[in-house]
Amino acid sequence: MQRIEDADILEFIALGGGNEVGRSCHIIKYKGKTVMLDAGVHPAMNGLAALPFYDDYDLSTVDVLLISHFHLDHAASLPYVMTRTEFKGRVFMTHPTKAIYRWLLSDYVRVSAISNDASALYTDADLSLSYERIETVDYHSTTDIDGIKFTAYHAGHVLGAAMYFIEIGGVKLLFTGDYSREEDRHLNVAEVPTERPDILITESTYGTSTHQPRQEKETRLLNLITKTILNGGRCLLPVFSLGNAQELLLILDEYWQSHPDLEGIPVFYASSLARKCLAVYQTYINMMNDSIRKKFRDDRSNPFQFKHIRSLKSLERFADLGPCVMVASPGMLQSGVSRELLERWAPDSKNTLIITGYSVEGTLAKQILNEPSEFPSITGGGIKVPRRLYVEEISFAAHVDYKQNSEFIDLVNASNIILVHGEQTTMGRLKAALQSKYKELRNTQKEVKIFNPRNSEELRLPFRGIKLAKVMGSLAARPPENGAILSGIIVQKNFEMSILAAEDLSEFSGLGTTAVIQRQTVAVNASAELIKFHLEQMFGAVQVVLEAEQTVAYEVMGIVTVHIGAGMATIEWEGNMMNDLIADSVLAILISVDSSPMSVKLSSKPHSHATEIPLSRLEKIDRVLLFLDSQFGEHVTPFSDNANDGVEITVDAHVARIDFRTMEVACSYEPLRSRVRHVLDRAVDTVLPFVAGNEGSPAEVEDFVEDVAKIDMEGVKDVDPLTEGQVVVKTEPDTVGEEVVTMMDAVG
Repeated sequence: MQRIEDADILEFIALGGGNEVGRSCHIIKYKGKTVMLDAGVHPAMNGLAALPFYDDYDLSTVDVLLISHFHLDHAASLPYVMTRTEFKGRVFMTHPTKAIYRWLLSDYVRVSAISNDASALYTDADLSLSYERIETVDYHSTTDIDGIKFTAYHAGHVLGAAMYFIEIGGVKLLFTGDYSREEDRHLNVAEVPTERPDILITESTYGTSTHQPRQEKETRLLNLITKTILNGGRCLLPVFSLGNAQELLLILDEYWQSHPDLEGIPVFYASSLARKCLAVYQTYINMMNDSIRKKFRDDRSNPFQFKHIRSLKSLERFADLGPCVMVASPGMLQSGVSRELLERWAPDSKNTLIITGYSVEGTLAKQILNEPSEFPSITGGGIKVPRRLYVEEISFAAHVDYKQNSEFIDLVNASNIILVHGEQTTMGRLKAALQSKYKELRNTQKEVKIFNPRNSEELRLPFRGIKLAKVMGSLAARPPENGAILSGIIVQKNFEMSILAAEDLSEFSGLGTTAVIQRQTVAVNASAELIKFHLEQMFGAVQVVLEAEQTVAYEVMGIVTVHIGAGMATIEWEGNMMNDLIADSVLAILISVDSSPMSVKLSSKPHSHATEIPLSRLEKIDRVLLFLDSQFGEHVTPFSDNANDGVEITVDAHVARIDFRTMEVACSYEPLRSRVRHVLDRAVDTVLPFVAGNEGSPAEVEDFVEDVAKIDMEGVKDVDPLTEGQVVVKTEPDTVGEEVVTMMDAVG
């Protein structure tokens, strides 16, 4: 089993919205990148208690914060994060969400300040500062922030609501936020992304519950309203200022339009905030469904310019003289116009309260569904308000039920599902239902794992991403062939790798290339021809690129240029790993050329250097081994118990064998054999004479003299034996009349 590194672990932490509805905030960390999803408050709490558990995480490490939609439980703590914490990342939301965000949170700041100054999380100035830093994204447009890719898709919950498809280091996630798969009068349904994610983070608001069909809900709602007003009662519909409020207003306006007998019954919309934001709805009609766009296009009218809905600026202007329908915020009945009207109308049994959205635990909207005989007044002081009005729940909340959620999960086909945004019991039932549904896939490659982490509980999921490199530019013009070697430069930006030719770097990666020309000068005490001779011994053919009266220049392997003149040699090459190795070899030759045994020493008169070196055969083998060790190091090993018999050199599974008795090199791999042969020849030349046993016999010297005489060396005059194992080579007089004499060792 391969070990999973820490960098291959994806971490998920719910700072809010884990086994609860409210203060949604989730953290994703992978490969050193951190994404925060939403930053809401809890509707049933006030002040710091309403915040997600920000103290449990270092917000300074967050790179990107994505807001799914404008509802308070998903966005209301964003100004706090941006102005009161160490958060330094970038914030993104859709255009409609940003347009409504400013108005919605201004109202939240105002209400917080009125209710309790100490509970205010931030000021209007903080809100303005945060607003300026928010960036917007378009649906279906992919944004890349330092390796974090994300794409917004329609979520269908409210105008501007987005699901985010996120990719980090090859791991793909889909965060649904609040979403709806049921088409209503103005919103698109939630989309299914074209790509399959590895992880699905989905809401579980309604758990295993199933919604009533939409047409039946509308019929129930309108019949109940009609019955109430015909009995002389009043209908109160508490709503969020934005979201299902607009949907209910469209339903009511259409119903009143088709029922002239209701013309005298007023329908009020009590929300100053919603009046301001209706302009946003009128602006972004192009982001709504086909039904709204068709009415706008064909009828040349804006559906949000209601004909039968009256706007109520304040309750002070409300006469409250007879039957009416009141759509008022907030939806949780915690405060505001809806709470004031509830306390005013609750004692009358002719009146009706219709809960039209999801009710969060701990709010009055949730408590009153149990039809208590009384409830506490907002004025406090232990005052109780009797409840005699009729209470009914007809939810138009744009959340998926179990059937819609389950079908969407199947379409997305993720192997890991993380449940968020649901009360503990409701979420537990959904998890159990999904586990039962996918139980046949357990312990298979298609296994679906389901998680429901609590707040501040870290979930660690292992992923081993596949590293892929795209071949681009001129290299991609040639079709790939089996066994072909592709040579190029690997360029990595964040988590993406490309293979490019050097000339394509600028066009495809924005990188440039720079050639570093290196130059080094050393003193030499040898002629240009002698230097050329040694270079040819090492590198083969050497090209003459300049031949002037005072200067000669050679080019070695088309890479290193050697300039020789006035007792100095300068080498010049373009710096890179391979060229540097060749330049080092050339420099080594230049440094040792005047002391090499193969060099011809210039002299003013005939002379010899007949110095006999009393070396035994074992000592000479030791010196040859020094050469081999310096070139091949630990790859040199004896091939028998006696190292003097020979050695083996092993490189990349290829073996070259040197027999010191015959000085032969045996190897099936020609590049290695040639390299070893060359090094061995150099070693033998340096430690001459090298014979098996004592110094060369007279007969061996005579044979060597004959061999030397056969050498085609221009200007050789004579070859004579000098001492045992040594000969003298004489050349013709040079241009100044001096005869050149050298001593050479005989090789057995």
